Amino acid sequence: MIIVGHAQELDAYKGEELGASEWIEITQDGVNRFAALTGDDHWIHVDVARAEKEMPDGRTIAHGLYVLSLIPVLQRQIYRIEKRGRGLNYGFDRVRFVSPVQTGSRVRLRQKLIDASPHKIGTRLEIEVIFEVEGQDKPAMVASNIILIENQ
Repeated sequence: MIIVGHAQELDAYKGEELGASEWIEITQDGVNRFAALTGDDHWIHVDVARAEKEMPDGRTIAHGLYVLSLIPVLQRQIYRIEKRGRGLNYGFDRVRFVSPVQTGSRVRLRQKLIDASPHKIGTRLEIEVIFEVEGQDKPAMVASNIILIENQ
């Protein structure tokens, strides 16, 4: 875990990996709750019986956006900024869902700092995010996350 006082101090890690989270299991319950929340109830996500017959390995797969939504909770295991104001999700560039995440699989978040630059409200962080799937060479997702951290 990297701990800094202010967001701009992360600049010392520019170009370096910040770390990886613990592995977490993608459960059918989590996928179902995400489907209910978003209305994306396509059978490949929620119909276990049909997936057993028609999907590779007979398992449903997580929504790509569900995996993406795990970033905030998992990045708390990688770095912390102690003296900060609001953190604003400014967006994502080049989000790619490289391979599906089957229910029952375990994933973890790996982050690399691309840039930490001054911004009028504080610091603009650009972080490469990679979701790895345990036991697979190909990642599930790769993206560039841009976050604005307000000075305190």
